[in-house]
Amino acid sequence: MTRMIKRTLLAARRAAFLSVSRCRSSEAVRGEEVIGAETESAGSPHLSQEASLYVHWPYCFRRCSYCNFNKYIPRSDNNHIMTECLQRETETLLRLSQVSCITSVFFGGGTPSLARPSTIAAVLETVSRQAHLSDKAEVTLEVNPTPVGMSKLEDFCCAGVNRFSIGVQSLQDEDLKILGRDHNSQHALRTVAEARRLRPGRVSVDVMFGRPKQSVGSWESELAELLRVCDDHVSLYQLTLERGTQLFKQVRQGELTVPADDVTAEMYRSARRILHERGFLQYEVSNFARHNAVSHHNMSYWKGRQYIGVGPGAHGRFVPLGEGGVVREARTQTLEPDVWIQEVQQRGHGTRRRIQLGHLGLLEEVLVMGMRLTEGITPKHWQSFSSQMGLHEVFGTSMDVQELLQSGQLILDDRGLRCSRDGLALLDSILPALLLELESQIPQGPQRDQVADGQREKTSTPG
Repeated sequence: MTRMIKRTLLAARRAAFLSVSRCRSSEAVRGEEVIGAETESAGSPHLSQEASLYVHWPYCFRRCSYCNFNKYIPRSDNNHIMTECLQRETETLLRLSQVSCITSVFFGGGTPSLARPSTIAAVLETVSRQAHLSDKAEVTLEVNPTPVGMSKLEDFCCAGVNRFSIGVQSLQDEDLKILGRDHNSQHALRTVAEARRLRPGRVSVDVMFGRPKQSVGSWESELAELLRVCDDHVSLYQLTLERGTQLFKQVRQGELTVPADDVTAEMYRSARRILHERGFLQYEVSNFARHNAVSHHNMSYWKGRQYIGVGPGAHGRFVPLGEGGVVREARTQTLEPDVWIQEVQQRGHGTRRRIQLGHLGLLEEVLVMGMRLTEGITPKHWQSFSSQMGLHEVFGTSMDVQELLQSGQLILDDRGLRCSRDGLALLDSILPALLLELESQIPQGPQRDQVADGQREKTSTPG
C-alpha cells in the first residue's frame, strides 16, 4: 500500500505541477537527508498519539516480470539478523514517535510469507512492549499463494496474524507464467480456501486486469470464478508497465500486447458492476468489501493518519516527538537490505530521508489520499487538518473545479468533497485541478535546510 501512496502522490503532483518550478534543496547529514519546511503546532488536532505500523519484508523467491518494487532475492538465510533488525528499528521508531497505541499492523513486501512465523511474532511482541496493541487490532500479512505459503498460514495465525491479503493476480495459468508468478491457479484457490478456513471474513484477494492478451469477456469470466471462492474483500489493480521491467521490454519490442486504454476502462467498469451485483460495496478506487470487511490499516492511509514504516524502503508519516519534533515528517528507510541492516545495527534505525511536511504539503496528501475514497473528504476530516479554510472556501470559487462540478464528475456539498461514481474512474485527471487550486489558496511557507548538529539553519523561499 505504501507503494500505491507514493505512486499516487508522485503522479498527481507531476501532472499538477508540470509547468510549475518548485525548488527544494537538500543536504545529506549522518546518513539521513533532512528537508525542512514550515512548522506547525504539535498540539494540532490531527497529531494524535495513535499510529498504524507497516513492516516491509524485502525478499522474494524470484522477481515478477512486471515488478519494479523494492524487493531482493536473498543470497543466504539471514532470517535471524532480519528479525533482530526489524525488532530494533520498530523499537527505535516507536520511541521516536512516542505514540501510545498502534491501531493496526501490516506486513508487506516483497513476500512476507517467506518470513518465518517466529519473525512475525517477534515484531508484534516488540510493538506490544513499546505501545498498546489491542488483541482486536487488525494484523495483516501479504501472502504469495504457493504451497509453501499456504503451509505456513496456521503458524502465522498463531504468531498473531488475523487477516490475510493474498496475491492471486490471475486465475489463468498462462497469464501467471507471463507475469512471472511462482504459483498457478490451483495453488491460489487452495490458499484462499485455507485462509478462509483459518480467518473467515478476514481474507482479501488481489486481482489484476489489463494483462497481456486479456479481453473484457475473459476478464468478466475470471472475476466471476474468483468471486465464487473469495472471501469478503477484493482489491483490483490495473497492470502498469514499469520502465526497466521484463514485461515493459517485451511489450515495447512487440513480443506481447496489452489492452488499449478504452478496453481497460471497460474492464474496470464491468468489474465494479459485477462486484456490486455480488454484494461488494466499493469504498475506495481499487477496493471493495462486503459485510463491512474494509481494510482498517489502509483506511488509516486514506484518512491521513500517522503511520510508521519499518524495514528496507518502508515509508512513514509521523511527528518525531521523541526528538522534539513538532512537524509531521515523511520518512523513507534505506532501500538496500544489506545497507539497511548495517545502519540499524549502528544507530538503531535505517531512516535515509526525512521531509518535514508543511501545511500545504500535508493538505496535498490529505487531498490526494482522501479523494480515493468513495465518501471523499468530509468537512470534519478536512477541518482537522485545515482549521482556517474549509472545503468550500478552498475549492468552491475555482473555475476549473466548477467545470468538474457541472460535468458531474465532482461533488461539493454539505457532505464534503468527493468524486461521483463516474468521476472516481477519472480521478487521475481530476486531481491536478484540485491540487493547483489548493496551492493557490494555501501559502507555501519558507523552507529550512537543517543540519544535524543544529549549528546552521538556512531559510529560503521556493522559486
